[in-house]
Amino acid sequence: MSLLTDGSITKQKIKPGTVRRIIPYALRYRWSLTLVMLTTVVGSAITAASPLLLKMIIDDGIVPRKEGTVVGLALLVAALALVEVLAAFTQTWFSGRVGQGIVYDLRCQVFEHVQRQPLAFFTRTQTGALVSRLNTDVVGAQRAITTLLSQTVSTLLTLVLVLATMIFLSWQITLAALVMIPFFLAPAIFVGRRLQRLTREGMGLNADMGSMMNERFNVSGAMLAKLYGRPDEESEGFAHKAAEVRDVAIRTGVWGRVLILIATLIAGVTTALVYGLGGVLTINGTLEIGTLVAMVALLLRLYGPINQLSNMQVNIMIALVSFDRVFEVLDLKPLIVERPAARPLPAGEGTSPDIEFDRVSFRYPAADEVSLASLEAIARRAPARADSAMVLDDVSFLAPAGKLTALVGPSGAGKTTVTNLVPRLYDTTSGTVRVGDHDIRDLTMRSLHDTVGVVTQDAHLFHDTIRTNLEYARPGASEQELVEACESARIWETISALPDGLDTVVGDRGHRLSGGEKQRISLARLLLKSPPVVILDEATAHLDSESEAAIQRALKITLAGRTSLVIAHRLSTILEADQILVLDGGRIRERGTHLDLLAAGGLYSELYRTQFAAQNTNGTRVNVTKEASG
Repeated sequence: MSLLTDGSITKQKIKPGTVRRIIPYALRYRWSLTLVMLTTVVGSAITAASPLLLKMIIDDGIVPRKEGTVVGLALLVAALALVEVLAAFTQTWFSGRVGQGIVYDLRCQVFEHVQRQPLAFFTRTQTGALVSRLNTDVVGAQRAITTLLSQTVSTLLTLVLVLATMIFLSWQITLAALVMIPFFLAPAIFVGRRLQRLTREGMGLNADMGSMMNERFNVSGAMLAKLYGRPDEESEGFAHKAAEVRDVAIRTGVWGRVLILIATLIAGVTTALVYGLGGVLTINGTLEIGTLVAMVALLLRLYGPINQLSNMQVNIMIALVSFDRVFEVLDLKPLIVERPAARPLPAGEGTSPDIEFDRVSFRYPAADEVSLASLEAIARRAPARADSAMVLDDVSFLAPAGKLTALVGPSGAGKTTVTNLVPRLYDTTSGTVRVGDHDIRDLTMRSLHDTVGVVTQDAHLFHDTIRTNLEYARPGASEQELVEACESARIWETISALPDGLDTVVGDRGHRLSGGEKQRISLARLLLKSPPVVILDEATAHLDSESEAAIQRALKITLAGRTSLVIAHRLSTILEADQILVLDGGRIRERGTHLDLLAAGGLYSELYRTQFAAQNTNGTRVNVTKEASG
């Protein structure tokens, strides 16, 4: 069974106030909407007036054999047809401007809002589901306005004018026609509710299928699937998701068609009724022939709007579901927000700020704090992992200004969590993180991010040129500045040898480059930003020994005078650190210099001896192999 048949999604009703929230989006285009309404009134009036002209042509022109009257009225009908076409064109033009304007507004608003979500939001959310909200749902949402404010007004106005004209011509036939209206409305209400649930389910299933394609079609996913995946099972899994989308689409199409068929049947029965009753009244002399023809024409114009109203309820429900799903994302409050009285971090006069952790404890936020169930369908297959455990427990330390502080410890000790708290990717559960004696929660996010530069172990590059990826750190940097940063990161020689140099496209996530090349470009990007505080999360992990040595020399010069936090698994890279913090189990177990910690004979000493013993063993094996081959 589909995961997305969960009642929280498929049976969720439109939230109260959704329509009220749509109105401000429409008011931004009030003048265009005014023109749409005016042309709608013109079109509806012509729709109701045309049958009256047809009646006059027959009763006042054809029956009494007045050629002048027939020609004059025929020319008037043609003129009205031209006016109707012009009005329809104007309505379509401005309605399109309003609709696409709303798509633009919603996309920009959703994108900006998602950008302000914390890192935890992106670790839980399916990318395909989120992109679906930005594309499919936003396009569906704009129909709520164009449908509600143009087609609804047009249909209702036409319905009122046509009914008034029919009553004026023959109240008996009008009464017979009105008796059949409930037979239109009852199916519309029933089918509309069912289609609302099917539409919500279909949107979720399409997002789920899109997520799978997004994961399998990027370079990393494609490589993993080729190395570990089973093509037949992958195809079968995708076929299952595609089948769910197909089945929902079939049910949606069938129910929509059922409504149309019922409306067509009732319209045919009513037309026969009018012909029968009107024919009898005409034979008896109660109605004129022209009046009967006009009534039949008006009847088609009556049931046309009623049929549109039946379908319109379905369309409006579908559009409101889309708007509801967009609002669901917009209503998700960012877990990390800038305080109203936040101030920029004061710029130091040639000095870097220190970093202080004061009794900091931290746990990762729970799912309902940072995400939406409808954006992480895969996670519903099993209960989410317990997020209540503390990752950091009462951690306190001071990273002195302009000094290098190294973080070491076994995997899962909390090293990366410490570095994530400094640029405020997460907020502490308790305790305070300070930069330059300022609580980072009292600082503006812009000034904090300008102060802190980070290079992660998995360097991310956008699918763009090397130049664009570098300029992401400093837009508008000169060519000389780019070259100098690349030279300092020991990557310029490689870049200059490429046919397009800095304008070389790196591919999806930089996969056209080696791991070491990506890492060095990432380091060049950091050097270009030149922040007072630098965080390196195993930044030299993907480098060979020669490149690592070159980068270490470059970093030694670059990091001079800057406050640095460095995570290192290879302890040889942090032997000259001013301070080494040893973490284990979310606590700082030891602190000191390399020599101090070795002399203490604790966890650091154990890690160091284990690592270098392994390296010496490997080195011995290499030497033995060389001697044997010699």
